[in-house]
Amino acid sequence: MSLPHAILTALVEKPSSGLELTRRFDRSIGYFWSATHQQIYRELGKLEADGLIRALRDQQPARGQKKSYEVLPAGRAELARWAAAAQDPKPLRDTMLLRLRAAAVVGTTGIEADLRRHLELHQRQLAEYEEIEKRDFPPGRDSTEDRLRHLVLRAGIDLETFWTQWLRHALTEFAALSGDTEPPGDERA
Repeated sequence: MSLPHAILTALVEKPSSGLELTRRFDRSIGYFWSATHQQIYRELGKLEADGLIRALRDQQPARGQKKSYEVLPAGRAELARWAAAAQDPKPLRDTMLLRLRAAAVVGTTGIEADLRRHLELHQRQLAEYEEIEKRDFPPGRDSTEDRLRHLVLRAGIDLETFWTQWLRHALTEFAALSGDTEPPGDERA
């Protein structure tokens, strides 16, 4: 049920067309809640049918023009209800961890190379998040909105930091198992 709430959040922040929402998901919301443009357009139709959003009056599109949406009071109330509701944390489901468990009983062929690849991917994502933090959250941006958005970004930074540290540890374990002394990649903290 979170995709409709992600869309409502984005539309409360700024009325947008489906295409603009797709681009915003690619640049920000998609870092922690991804959706394809088909999913976004399908959900826009449901939200409009449910009376939570509407097409902007002054921009009723002719064929081929984009339709922009805004959140109605019922949509804002639903978003506030959802944001205030208690939710349990979701259990971790990670394929790499399951593959390592399987490797313990069937062998480690291919795992070490993929751990290195994952480390590189997480290092890249961490660098991207740190660049966003530098660019979008300079000292002095202390509004409630800025602080909460920065908190979301910090979760991404902290998560990527965890994964890069854990992957380095895993690669160190693999090196110890094989007697290799090669360090496990970038030594950033």
